[in-house]
Amino acid sequence: MKKPVIRLMAFSLIVIVIAAFSWQWWQSQQTLLPADIATGNGRIEADQIDITTKYAGRVKHILVQEGDLVTLDQVLANMDTTELDAQLAQTQAQVLQTQAAVVESSALIAQRESELTLAELEFKRVAALVKTGAISQSLADQKQTIKATAIAVYNAAKAHVNTLEQSVLVAQAEVKRVQTQIDEAVLKSPAMGRVLYRLAQPNEVLGSGGKVLTIINLGDIYMEVFLPSAQAYLTPIGAQARVKLDILDIAIPAQVSFVSPESQFTPKQVETQSERDKLMFRVKLRIPQALVLNHIEQVKTGVRGVAYIRLSATKGKQASAWPVFLQKLPDDINPAEQSSQ
Repeated sequence: MKKPVIRLMAFSLIVIVIAAFSWQWWQSQQTLLPADIATGNGRIEADQIDITTKYAGRVKHILVQEGDLVTLDQVLANMDTTELDAQLAQTQAQVLQTQAAVVESSALIAQRESELTLAELEFKRVAALVKTGAISQSLADQKQTIKATAIAVYNAAKAHVNTLEQSVLVAQAEVKRVQTQIDEAVLKSPAMGRVLYRLAQPNEVLGSGGKVLTIINLGDIYMEVFLPSAQAYLTPIGAQARVKLDILDIAIPAQVSFVSPESQFTPKQVETQSERDKLMFRVKLRIPQALVLNHIEQVKTGVRGVAYIRLSATKGKQASAWPVFLQKLPDDINPAEQSSQ
């Protein structure tokens, strides 16, 4: 027998032995689990957030690179606002111009009011003289016409001021609209996260809704597992859990934040001991945000692991203690927190 064939057979035998020992170890871990602790495999996940421009325009600056950690409200990019700045200056000037016209027209109202008062006094005096026959009726008619004209002019002046005041409000609204567009040209991070993709470059022209960056929201780190109906029924919201990642020798505390009310076929990427066509319930485990913040540099999505979930205790029985291999927690969790996890 040739040496390469012997080596291949030896390598295959080693792989089989390792696989057998791994399976035996995994089975032994399962037998160590109390009946009130469910298990399921999954991976660390976080939602992706697209950073987009609300209005069409040219990208001016992109201030982050792929892989950078970003904080809430951190400025990530700027869109060019040259045209908007010009519009803002124009609308602000229009506001000032219209306000000046309001002041001028308001002064004119005072003048028209004085003219109206004088016209009314002259008409009253002439009307009294007409009754005594001292002057003719035609002169009284002239004074009445002057009075009516003064009333019309006064009302027109008031209406003009009202129109100008409305124009001021319209111009101020336009200033606010343009300023809002300028403010929205500054693209900020809506959450603490890490830049996953840089999808645009400076000077690139984007349409409305164009994507500039994609970030991973590290403010909500979770793992999703799938449990059969019997275990999902006993999994309350807020139930304590432990996550054992493949790359760590410690258990990460977690809490059940969601249990799907609907069953579904187990996704292909999830390995289960039962048949593939069995319906399962999706369960979401949330990692405490304080713990994530303390280890933000080490947080990596996509890392696989196994979740262990404490089910509701049977009436009259106390909850089982966590197995030994799940009792080692991160060092920055104090004893009081450890006992509650």
